[in-house]
Amino acid sequence: MSVISASGQPWMYLDPVHALEQIGDVQAVRGMLPMLQELLQRDVPQIRQLLADGDVRSANPLLHSLKGCMPIFCDQALCVQLAAVEQMSKSGGSAEVGVAFAALSPLLDSLLNEIAQYLAVSG
Repeated sequence: MSVISASGQPWMYLDPVHALEQIGDVQAVRGMLPMLQELLQRDVPQIRQLLADGDVRSANPLLHSLKGCMPIFCDQALCVQLAAVEQMSKSGGSAEVGVAFAALSPLLDSLLNEIAQYLAVSG
């Protein structure tokens, strides 16, 4: 919640100030955020489907990929929650991982909306 969004509300999941500290250049942050946006758009629905099908093994690499890039751009609590789900997917059952991801998924959707809003107003 480091920056105020276009609607005047604090960002809940996106942390542009932290991203700038990590990357060092606003234009580089703006150039990299679309990659995270694309990853979320592609992988979150795929993870949902894999977990609905009980295929935790195939969902794990997608969760791992998200876990790897989100700490640069996102609120730490969201990253911790994602890391916990990713860890669970290494050995947990499909029902357990599915429930955990179901709780995380709306937050990832909100993050995706925040990224789109940030890119729209920061351009």
